[in-house]
Amino acid sequence: MRMLRIALTSLKARPVSLLGAFLALALGVAMTAVMLLGLAAALGGAAGGEELVSLVAALGTAGGVSAFVSAFVVASTYSYAVAQRRRELGLLRLAGATRAQVRRTVLAEALLLGAAASATGCLLGRLGAPALVRGLSEAGMAPPGFALVPASWPLPTAFATGLLVALGGVAAAVRRAGRVGPLDALRTADLDTGVLTAGRLLTGLGLLLAFLAPVATALATDPADLLHRKTYTTQPMWLICASGLLSPLLAPPLIRLLGRVLPRRVTGYAGRLVPAGAAAALRRTGAVAAPVLVSVALTGALAGALDTVGAARTAEARARTAADLVVVPAPGADGGPLLAALRAVPGVAALSATAPTALSLVEADGVTVRSEARATTARAGLAALARLPLLAGSPAGLDDGSLVLPAEWGHRTVGEPVPVVRADGSRTTLRVAAVLRDGLGDNGLYVTAANAPGALVDRIEVRLGPAARAAGVRAAALPFGAAVLTREQWLAAGASPRIAWLRIVLVLGPALVYAGIALANTLLMATADRRRELALLRLAGATRGQVVRLVTAESVLVTAVGAVLGCAVAAVQLGSLHAALAVLRVPAPLVLPWRPVGVVAAGALLLAAVCAAPAAAWALRTRPVAAAAR
Repeated sequence: MRMLRIALTSLKARPVSLLGAFLALALGVAMTAVMLLGLAAALGGAAGGEELVSLVAALGTAGGVSAFVSAFVVASTYSYAVAQRRRELGLLRLAGATRAQVRRTVLAEALLLGAAASATGCLLGRLGAPALVRGLSEAGMAPPGFALVPASWPLPTAFATGLLVALGGVAAAVRRAGRVGPLDALRTADLDTGVLTAGRLLTGLGLLLAFLAPVATALATDPADLLHRKTYTTQPMWLICASGLLSPLLAPPLIRLLGRVLPRRVTGYAGRLVPAGAAAALRRTGAVAAPVLVSVALTGALAGALDTVGAARTAEARARTAADLVVVPAPGADGGPLLAALRAVPGVAALSATAPTALSLVEADGVTVRSEARATTARAGLAALARLPLLAGSPAGLDDGSLVLPAEWGHRTVGEPVPVVRADGSRTTLRVAAVLRDGLGDNGLYVTAANAPGALVDRIEVRLGPAARAAGVRAAALPFGAAVLTREQWLAAGASPRIAWLRIVLVLGPALVYAGIALANTLLMATADRRRELALLRLAGATRGQVVRLVTAESVLVTAVGAVLGCAVAAVQLGSLHAALAVLRVPAPLVLPWRPVGVVAAGALLLAAVCAAPAAAWALRTRPVAAAAR
């Protein structure tokens, strides 16, 4: 009970640190609560089809990313808040408190602060959830009638998550607090020592290995797994955590490097103090850089993955069709008469008509695995126009008793029997006509129309002869209401990234806003704690303007360090994607997300400058002699 009273008194005595940690956690819980309420609405709303399933996946991913970002930022903020109190904890030890009592005090503070912040965050999340639902409906990402539904689990889950994040974030700091000795109360220097402990180093290297080992395993066994949305969303988190833990090792050389390009006129004669101050206070540097690191890294990794996979799919589709034109029948129309009319066009060299269908393969243990397939009604055209990545066999051998399938299904011998379930539920056994190399796009299962009951042709590929003209094809398709596209137009229409980018915005948007607020919050908290240091600079002869410029330049420099680390994380993650595409032999153009990464990094630098300058001016409001005496 005595340590609880000390904890309450300590919270009242440090309002800036209290407010900083409180805001970081409350906003993180609010962000998580909003996503969970949206997910509950998607799960408990009216029955929907593929659109609702996609929305559930997007909201689940957004909730996971939000929880990760808030936990990462809160852990960094709490760690720095405890480091700020070294002298205070030393005084407790000097007054007779044991190491265990100091640890209990810090844990009690975290529990009290976490409970209050989590409750506030749940309230803010409940108020903000209607805006999320409205935004999803307006963007076309939610089915008609999408609305919040009564659910008992989202807010308690968010509250419990907040408490766990608070206690988990302060866990490492508690151990450090217990190591504070009585003589630390007499220290006046703010130089950080012993930041990179053996445990921190080993944990950081372990997290780095946790990223590299699955990547190496996937490249050797299943490269396509690295290209799945779930994989490239979660993998960067290991690298981000490893970079955060190893920042005391990575930050100093980056500070020296970036300090050389810092304009000396920004800080006048004290320009050399900027990198020196950032390198001396590594805990403060890590706390400020953490929101920037996670923002830039996630933006680069997710936006880059979306662009890379999309560009690879388009390049693969371009390489695997020899068509000059693609005719798209009207929705629900029978493609038979249209196909006959196109065959009558003079000069048409080849036609390939395919329809989407569902086909389930029966495994040896009786389990059925459903897959999307293409049914062809013009087998000769498929062999002529489809440049399929063959490993064995030929599409020319496809008939009503066979199928073409990718190697990932495990049937690699031409002529091997494969039990299947057709779209209408009927079962049959088809033999393997050809085996394809695994890829990204339309190179999956192929059957004939006889094995695709009810399938309607949705694509007719046309190759023109030397004397043929596109106008003749368009004239033949006009009476049937079909659209005639060039190959490039068809590829561009199939690669439309609008919905995919909206999902990225849903996942990243709240996290980036939260990280920006956390950055401003940490800068204000850190600058307010430097009153004595800034007062000593004033007593040494620096003017108020010089001190403000110095603090601003240091904040911008530390923010740039976080941005560089974030870019490095994104580059490593995108490198793993390109390695997977190279193993799959997919033509993968180099796509770098310069624009989103540049916008996020520039916004962080601007925010650092805007927040640091007034915070420094506020910290200088006390007379230098009075502030230095504290």
